[in-house]
Parts: sequence; C-alpha cells; structure tokens
Amino acid sequence: MEGKVEHKFDMKPHEQNLEEYGRLCRERTNKSMIKNRQIQVIDNDRGEHMRPMPGMVGLISSNTKEKKKTTPVKQPEMKRTRRDRGELEDIMFKLFERQPNWALKQLVQETDQPAQFLKEILNELCVYNKRGSNQGTYELKPEYKKSVDDTAAE
Repeated sequence: MEGKVEHKFDMKPHEQNLEEYGRLCRERTNKSMIKNRQIQVIDNDRGEHMRPMPGMVGLISSNTKEKKKTTPVKQPEMKRTRRDRGELEDIMFKLFERQPNWALKQLVQETDQPAQFLKEILNELCVYNKRGSNQGTYELKPEYKKSVDDTAAE
C-alpha cells in the first residue's frame, strides 16, 4: 500500500481516566492470551470419519511411491583436494591447447579439483560464453591465446 499522510491524529486518555484505560488494556491483553481451542478424544480410532475427498482416493499413496522410485540416489562424492595454483594453471593451459572450449563439468572431471576453486581460476584466465554455439563453456582470454600460440610455434 502506498500513500501520503496528510493529517495526523494522536489520542491520549484524560488523566482522570488513566487508571481505567490501563485496566482496559490489561483486560484486552489477557483476553487475547486465552486459548479457546478444544481437545476432543475420538472413540472410534479406525478413522472411518476421516476419509479423503472422493477425487483424492489412491492419488496420494501412488504419487509418493512413484517419486521415490524415479529419483536417482546420488552417491556421496569424494572431497577433492586443491592443487597448487601455478600447477593447476599449467594444467588448464594444456587442456585448452587440446580443445578451445570447455564446460565446467568437463574441467572438474579432467582436473579433479573442487568446482569453486576451479571457478576462481577460470575467472582469471578465461571468458565465459553466455551466447552462441559455445554457450555455457569457458574459452581462454585473448591475451593467453596469443602466448599459447607463440609457445606452440617454437
């Protein structure tokens, strides 16, 4: 809700009615704190009176079973240990000599490094392709491509 307050109205009780007003506030607070819920013991515990709606029969149990079957169980991955930063950069350059574009998953498999650590290095060395035929892949920055080409020529 948006708006602008043009007139402000503050109200205070008269000093002669101050005690009565305090009593009224306490009564209001006490009344709001009283729970009016009721507990009822059901004699017939077979659940005959607690039937699902007509269209719901059989849907709930079958869906939960199907969902449990279809979801593949992921095996816990082994924790990957970080390599030395310089060593990993050399490995990355060699991989990019083999292939110009790599997806993050492929690089994680090839280098066996944690994805987060790999992303840090990729942000320094590579450009992420968001569009085009190589969408979702990393490509070496132009300044590194030239140096790789030069070393390959020698």
